Amino acid sequence: MAQLNVSPMIHALQSNPDHFEFSAGSLHHIPSRHRFQFDRRGLTGIDAACGCVSLEVSREQEAVLFEAFNDWKLNYWRPMQINREFASHFELPLWRRVLLTVTGRLHRALLDHRSERHVDDAMTVPAE
Repeated sequence: MAQLNVSPMIHALQSNPDHFEFSAGSLHHIPSRHRFQFDRRGLTGIDAACGCVSLEVSREQEAVLFEAFNDWKLNYWRPMQINREFASHFELPLWRRVLLTVTGRLHRALLDHRSERHVDDAMTVPAE
């Protein structure tokens, strides 16, 4: 039986890790819309809207693919998730950002208004 050659995917995991995401328990290749599920033993399931699903992955390539996936998840996906989570600790909620912006603009407007009034007062002082 013919088998699916997954070496292009293995190469893509290593060279273009940002073309993949992990969601709902499966690896998603964003450009092709292919989804891959791996069980604990590394057996691969493919979900795609093309003929790719009609061929099985060889056991030898399946092991290499599973290793590449685990490496991608450990060295690319997990650090990216941790960095996103860390960054979120320093983001203010939208309502606070809006309130700070409005307050800042009001503060600036009040400062500008005072200096304009001071300039007007200085112009009305009679000359000696």
